[in-house]
Amino acid sequence: MLLDIGFLDDATRPPPQKLEGLTEAQRAPGLHLKQIHDHLRHNMQTLGALIERANAGTVTPADVAAETGDLAMIANYRRFGNLCGQYCQVVNTHHSIEDHHLFPVLAQQGEAFRKIAERLQAEHVVVHELLVRLVDALNALAREPGPSNFADARTVYEALEGVLLSHLGYEEEAMGDALGYFDIM
Repeated sequence: MLLDIGFLDDATRPPPQKLEGLTEAQRAPGLHLKQIHDHLRHNMQTLGALIERANAGTVTPADVAAETGDLAMIANYRRFGNLCGQYCQVVNTHHSIEDHHLFPVLAQQGEAFRKIAERLQAEHVVVHELLVRLVDALNALAREPGPSNFADARTVYEALEGVLLSHLGYEEEAMGDALGYFDIM
């Protein structure tokens, strides 16, 4: 199901550039980016654990509602629409802001940062494709619950989780300090 996605090899990522002598104020934008990403990480971990428990048959719909009720992601989505559609929209909006506003400025800071910005944009394409496929897999599962559709949804979720978590870490390392150092925010 996922073999046609061009997963990006982590070993081919341009190395992050060391920026020396940053002030606390210059580090703040990168720390803010990490805080945003930490919310995504926490929500992915919680949902992943629920998927595993659902697969094992040890979770009820009431358990899912109780355990996800306090997630910031879930509370926001209750206000604005369905969970997956809104999660995908949040990630897409976050990446669109980076692609159109942050990465062009980052790329102007020299060849090394241009390569980092291009790589991050390429990773956004992979994340987007996985988000689209997750929506499709979850819609198929909702239409026809069963082991095959559950396995497909779980496979896509696990691929998204791996790619997204790796991407978030690389993004923080490669551009976190640069945001404040170059006053990009």
